[in-house]
Amino acid sequence: MSDERDVEKAYSTTETVAKLRRLADALETGQPFRIQVAGERIRVPKRARFSVEHERGSDEEEVEFQLKWDLADVSPETGDEDTVEL
Repeated sequence: MSDERDVEKAYSTTETVAKLRRLADALETGQPFRIQVAGERIRVPKRARFSVEHERGSDEEEVEFQLKWDLADVSPETGDEDTVEL
């Protein structure tokens, strides 16, 4: 069984604004947070690295906001009291 996964989910402008606002609050306060994507809940640790990626092709451009972390650095979850649900 493979742990690899690559999914993309589109949201309305209203949903996107709400998610980004909650994400910004979590990043600003140094809290970990959770997001659910395609039915899977993901816990992002407060030590996640944030980056912006830009791609340009002949007929479109893309900007991606990315959070990355090493799975080996994530401690077992101890509860939701320090987690922001997106």
